[in-house]
Amino acid sequence: MAQREGNLEAPTRHPLDWKSDDFYNEQSLNTELERVFDICHGCRRCVSLCDSFPTLFDLVDDSTTFEVDGVDKADYSKVSDQCYLCDLCYMTKCPYTPPHEWEVDFPHLMLRAKAVKFTQEGASVRDKILTATDIVGKLATIPLVDITVNALNKNNTFRKALEKGLGVHHQAPVPEYHRKTLRKRVAPLVSEATAIAPVPAGVTQGKVALYVTCYGNYNSPELGEDFYNVFTHNGIHIDLVPKEQCCGMPKLELGDLQAVAKLKEANIPVLAKLVDEGYDLIAPIPSCVLMYKQELPLMFPDDEDVRKVQKAFYDPFEYLFLRHKSGAFKTDFKQTLGDISYQVACHLRVQNIGLKTRDILNLIPDTQVHAIERCSGHDGTYAVKAETHDKSVKIARPVVRKVDQQDPDYFASDCPMAAVHIGNLSAKVDKPEHPMTLLRKAYQI
Repeated sequence: MAQREGNLEAPTRHPLDWKSDDFYNEQSLNTELERVFDICHGCRRCVSLCDSFPTLFDLVDDSTTFEVDGVDKADYSKVSDQCYLCDLCYMTKCPYTPPHEWEVDFPHLMLRAKAVKFTQEGASVRDKILTATDIVGKLATIPLVDITVNALNKNNTFRKALEKGLGVHHQAPVPEYHRKTLRKRVAPLVSEATAIAPVPAGVTQGKVALYVTCYGNYNSPELGEDFYNVFTHNGIHIDLVPKEQCCGMPKLELGDLQAVAKLKEANIPVLAKLVDEGYDLIAPIPSCVLMYKQELPLMFPDDEDVRKVQKAFYDPFEYLFLRHKSGAFKTDFKQTLGDISYQVACHLRVQNIGLKTRDILNLIPDTQVHAIERCSGHDGTYAVKAETHDKSVKIARPVVRKVDQQDPDYFASDCPMAAVHIGNLSAKVDKPEHPMTLLRKAYQI
């Protein structure tokens, strides 16, 4: 039977077979890497995405055969080291994803390679620290410790020493830590927000639990007030998830799948109980939403509670737009916002929900949202590491150029880390904003 050239059907995802012995078999991994690398070499559509593809193609072009069989298998990890699981190759470029017979899932193959490497070598001290977001956040927000940490992170001498000793690039912006966390900030708002009687609209229950996230709680605590004010203004009962740990995305990108499983065991029972109590679930960080919508269901396809949480989890602007479609979203805006440059986070794009943030902000009178569907190159850790910071800057340049050309009134991204990274590189951005902050500003609440 003739092979199909490309795929005209929507990509589908197979469960991740991470518990099998073959998953960690290096020979089996290398065989699959060679097969997929050969397909990628013959296609090269993804060369404009992350640095995995230029790295692969350079290895091929510099080999003695000019083919994948000429690449030393010891160099395969150079490709997977550059992948930060943005999923854009799978969702926007690759013509050979399942159900195509070649069944190329490049991101999950890179995840497998990372998991094998982690099993064999473990992780560096730096990578353990960078991916221990919850622990670091708790320690860095202790009173006086937060002042010291924030001051040192702004000290150029200390940052250069940190780069030399730990491998954190001295020019990479790092987040501030706040002793008054998101949970503390929203405490005065809880009684009013939870007094609202839920009113279902469409598929939404009108009753949400906010999964705070590590970054939201410790680094962007003001987002809690923005979420509470916007959602209560729209008659939505909002409460916090009572307790939570990191979603596991940083550990997933490290290849530490056992750590992901432990975090899942801590979080899923709490979230599933909330769903049973009639709550929908939201989170302020796209990567955390994607973890519950996609990655955990693919790792634990037979877990009923994981599937239950998956069905109840929404991007916050997806949720508001669903309410809008049912006539339950308020458009009593008091302030126009003018031109907004809006970088669409990769982990939002791959949720396949459309540009709901843009659509909601476009409801504000005399407001134009210019969506930029390009990667920021940040990834949470990729832009911070000494060996990949310059590459992350290169990846971000097209977005930065577009923002500078637009010279907007506001620059926003659903991912606060991407927003800070781009804002730091842009000549036209004074302070990047979260879209929920802008929505609250338009309401003047």
